[in-house]
Amino acid sequence: MSERIPVLRIGDVLLVSVQFDLEDQTVLNLQEDLAEQIVAKSARGVVIDISALEIVDSFVGRMLATVAAISRVLDARTVVVGMRPAVAITLVELGLSLGGVSTALDLEKGLAKLRRPIGSASQ
Repeated sequence: MSERIPVLRIGDVLLVSVQFDLEDQTVLNLQEDLAEQIVAKSARGVVIDISALEIVDSFVGRMLATVAAISRVLDARTVVVGMRPAVAITLVELGLSLGGVSTALDLEKGLAKLRRPIGSASQ
């Protein structure tokens, strides 16, 4: 049985903190859980904290982009926070694009980014 990642609610934002390496089924569960929570809680934003991840491969990069796309379809914006410099370098070296995914250095800045109006120049 795969582990499930908790989805916590902070106002109209959902917080997902990834604390362990992701397996395929864990990612599928997260996508399903998050989509259900966005609808059930009328969430306007999703913050995905990856500060515990030391290594990110193409699978995780695609997962982040997919989760953001699902959230966007459900009218919620996504911000990935806590990315380590080595992870950012790896994503760039792999040529991965996190299309539609905003990033912020930490949770506080991620929440602030979600509070800004869509289309704000500083996004």
